[in-house]
Amino acid sequence: MSVYNPKSLKAEEFINDGEIRETLKYAEENKNNLPLIREILEKARPKNTPTGAHCTALTHREASVLLACEIPEVVEEIFKIAEEIKLAYYGNRIVIFAPLYLSNYCVNGCTYCPYHLKNKTIPRKKLTQEEVKAEVIALQDMGHKRLAIEAGEDPVNNPIEYILECINTIYSVKHKNGAIRRVNVNIAATTVENYRKLKEAGIGTYILFQETYHKESYLALHPTGPKHDYDYHTEAMDRAMEGGIDDVGLGVLFGLEMYKYEFAGLLMHAEHLEAVHGVGPHTISVPRLKRASDIDPDQFDNGIDDDTFAKITACIRLAVPYTGIIISTRESEEVRGKLLNMGVSQVSGGSRTSVGGYAEEERPHDTEQFDVSDQRTLDEVVRWLMEYGHIPSFCTACYREGRTGDRFMSLCKAGQILNCCHPNALMTLTEYLVDYASNETKIKGFEVIERELERIPSDKVREIARKNIDEIKNSNSRDFRF
Repeated sequence: MSVYNPKSLKAEEFINDGEIRETLKYAEENKNNLPLIREILEKARPKNTPTGAHCTALTHREASVLLACEIPEVVEEIFKIAEEIKLAYYGNRIVIFAPLYLSNYCVNGCTYCPYHLKNKTIPRKKLTQEEVKAEVIALQDMGHKRLAIEAGEDPVNNPIEYILECINTIYSVKHKNGAIRRVNVNIAATTVENYRKLKEAGIGTYILFQETYHKESYLALHPTGPKHDYDYHTEAMDRAMEGGIDDVGLGVLFGLEMYKYEFAGLLMHAEHLEAVHGVGPHTISVPRLKRASDIDPDQFDNGIDDDTFAKITACIRLAVPYTGIIISTRESEEVRGKLLNMGVSQVSGGSRTSVGGYAEEERPHDTEQFDVSDQRTLDEVVRWLMEYGHIPSFCTACYREGRTGDRFMSLCKAGQILNCCHPNALMTLTEYLVDYASNETKIKGFEVIERELERIPSDKVREIARKNIDEIKNSNSRDFRF
């Protein structure tokens, strides 16, 4: 059995089964060890420094102890610290995005995904470039500025050239005051050369879900197709970094395997990226298995309840304090609302998970990848966020100003990214309110903007932000940014 080595480039060494099992054993033995738990909690708690708040990441073992602990007052403290960390690094901003499904053609045999090759009940569809434009216009008419494109793995129907063409089309569409300013990409593991091509195309974050870190289960859940190769899939982020993509996003599909095992593996992957590349995951997503065509989640016996799901999310925030935690419309309004106070910093809104779903007036279900639990419009989600004290942000300035990878992380870890993000969030919210919002949302939004402007500590930054906001209100000028 190989020894855990976060600096290794071999999957079996930086995601080491023996270390995970030892971690779970250690966590179980110490889940009621209050002196140790208090020490871990104190380590995670944000500390004020002359340059801003500083948070110390927990190790995968320390975080696993907290996840195993079921003492009610400790769990409440975990939730409290998770919120403190999120506010320290990202304030009350919540970044908004939408997925865009390009194609559901796929050659893999994943047993939990309706796109699997043997599913004959789902119509196969691939967007033409004209259809991509129609989807983008529909998303721009909603107010979206940031997309995450999705496609099945199919070298014939969805080659890298198709993905690159779609990215170019998305960026080219300028409709009224709308423009997609950032395209994140969630496609199958690929080569260093292809990652270089994606970087040159101007993508934001490259996202790839591991699904499960348990190798034996991974091989069983992916019985056929190129995704069956556990090592190639698990080592994809290293190839992406080698190809110049310095912002990557991790995630597992909770419900496939034992959640404590997945949690430890996920944190070890984050530690590996930090150790080898100096940059941990820009985002971590927390999807749960949901019902879809030809997929019944009840067939899987590792489902997690809402309380456990919330605890996992909060513990991720303590262990990877700098990351953006994403929760999608897989989850209900109630669950999403609860997790917003436990470390989540990004949400999707008005999402459709079908190929070509946005251009159609009625929500199509025949090509959905999963059931959408939160089916509210983007406007309803924006207003809901503000009513609960959050700032909906459509900002993509960091990418367009070159604040990516270690440049972003150095600012974030020093507690300084707020100086850019807070005014940018207010300016992009103003754009949304002027161009797309309902009257009810506008009224609430401008109240929020006035309140939040006064919270900007720098007089100079506040003055510039207010000037730009006034210009957005009174003209067609757009895209101000710090």
